[in-house]
Amino acid sequence: MAGRLQGKVAVVTGGASGIGAATARIFAREGAKVVVSDLQDAAGNAVAAEIGGIYMHHDVTQDKDWKNVMEQTRARFGRLDVLMNNAGIFAGGSIEEVSLELWNRVLAVNLTGVMLGCQHAVAAMKENPGGPKGSIVNVSSITGFIGLANGAAYTASKGGVRLLTKSVAVHCARNYRTIRCNSLHPGAIDTPMNQAAFDASGDPEGMRAFFSGVQPIGRMATPEEMGECALFLASDESSFVTGAELLADGGWLAASGPL
Repeated sequence: MAGRLQGKVAVVTGGASGIGAATARIFAREGAKVVVSDLQDAAGNAVAAEIGGIYMHHDVTQDKDWKNVMEQTRARFGRLDVLMNNAGIFAGGSIEEVSLELWNRVLAVNLTGVMLGCQHAVAAMKENPGGPKGSIVNVSSITGFIGLANGAAYTASKGGVRLLTKSVAVHCARNYRTIRCNSLHPGAIDTPMNQAAFDASGDPEGMRAFFSGVQPIGRMATPEEMGECALFLASDESSFVTGAELLADGGWLAASGPL
């Protein structure tokens, strides 16, 4: 039986670890040719080797890096079907604490990087053999909906990703019909990025217990669970889904308010 992404070509940013690595493995499992991009070269190369994909060093804040990734992907595989805009960073700090330097860095990676990815992906997807077609999956967060008091920059960036996704989706639907763009909103996920934030808090076990308990399902999610959500949005099974928000938060938003 053919995989759900058989014959498709996918780029996964931030693919060296966490949700990105899990998604790259799942996309490859389902038949896609996968380009893993990241700044963590050793880990990224290892993931690419494991899944039979290719790795590219990629700073998502740089337009020239995006041009290179897209040119190399199309030269190697002839098309682009899926972009998983997953690369992101977390930095704490309330509105009274966040520095301009930190604000600009978080927005550059988490929001400008996603914008550049959408821009370059649409340009590639509209030139696909057979006509325009493709799926862009932008990783936002539960904080695209609710406020994180100690994460002003992060919250702003993820809220921006949520609405940027809708703008891209409407533009593509009106102009190309079959290029789609959706956002994925994880809750608390057991990833290296979150573990680093827990460690920095001074009470990593307490933070882990809090984020497990705040989700009604009673635990943190695995990166693989987010990868399976991304698979649905990437596949033709979601062909009538665009501009949508896929919440994968264990019931968090249904039960709680701002943090």
